[in-house]
Amino acid sequence: MSIFEQTLDRLAANHVPLSPVSFLTRAARIYPDRVAVIHGERQFTYARFLERSRRLASALARSGVGKGDTVAIMAPNTVQMLEAHYAVPMLGAVLCCINIRLDTLTIAFILRHAEVKAVLTDTEFASVMAPAFMT
Repeated sequence: MSIFEQTLDRLAANHVPLSPVSFLTRAARIYPDRVAVIHGERQFTYARFLERSRRLASALARSGVGKGDTVAIMAPNTVQMLEAHYAVPMLGAVLCCINIRLDTLTIAFILRHAEVKAVLTDTEFASVMAPAFMT
């Protein structure tokens, strides 16, 4: 057995588990000025991306979202969607992404079934999302 096939005991000195959130925090600490996100003409460094994600997490926490709660989002693949993928787990909450092509009845079912506590949506989808709360 070669040295590369041997397994070391996992200790703090040789193993640090990385979640997406801890990876972002680490990247912002080590590479704060490097570009993390490019979306069209917009660019964010790791430091700015972490700040924006933390601000969203803080806003969600102030609205009552906490560990184990479900937050739904209906948005295209934008910076805001990416930030939600980090902000929601920062709180220990669960993100439920809703496909932008679904109809109101299907969205209503998802919101009820997932026991959603908060909803984030792009204004583009307000006409489909708003009636989902009435059914």
